[in-house]
Amino acid sequence: MASIDVVDIKNSKIGKLELADSVFGVDVRSDLMHSSVRVQLLNRRGGNACTKGRSEVRGGGAKPWKQKGTGRARAGTATSPVWVGGGTAFGPKPKDYNLSLNKKTKRAALRSALSMKFQDKSIVVLDDFQLAEAKTKSFVGVLDALNVKKTLLVLGSENANVSLSSRNVKDVKVLKTEGINVYDLLKYDTLLLTKDAVAKIEEVLVK
Repeated sequence: MASIDVVDIKNSKIGKLELADSVFGVDVRSDLMHSSVRVQLLNRRGGNACTKGRSEVRGGGAKPWKQKGTGRARAGTATSPVWVGGGTAFGPKPKDYNLSLNKKTKRAALRSALSMKFQDKSIVVLDDFQLAEAKTKSFVGVLDALNVKKTLLVLGSENANVSLSSRNVKDVKVLKTEGINVYDLLKYDTLLLTKDAVAKIEEVLVK
């Protein structure tokens, strides 16, 4: 089993933590991570090109004039595409870009990303992360003590002071373990985990 140092918020080593090889020590599969990121980014995408067809344009309930005897062309509705202000014929509609991955592939991609972070020595494990108050200066002070910059912080449970303190800090994102994903793991240079977050991640991902 691989192990990693556990530090406090002042970056003092206070122990070691054994990491599950089936989560943090698997072979890195770049193909699985690519698929996971692609699906995640496509699912964020919203097709927003939209036009109204003849049935969606306001009005058009009554026939504009009688069928015969006026000398004008036949007309059945004012929402016809050939009329000014009418609907658009064969216009664009919002496209659904959503894709999906099965659960096994998602978890394998997460294991690959976590293992890559561990191999790159880009994981820092904190015994706990508690702030007396929601204050950006306090949060930045912890990051400075840990000597980390572009950081993804994963917490085992809700921590209002930490979440509020991090909102104005550039290149920092705070997630609970339920929200951990391959895209953010690859985007941020350092993965900062609390001990309880490690336990919850292993509980879900261990084979």
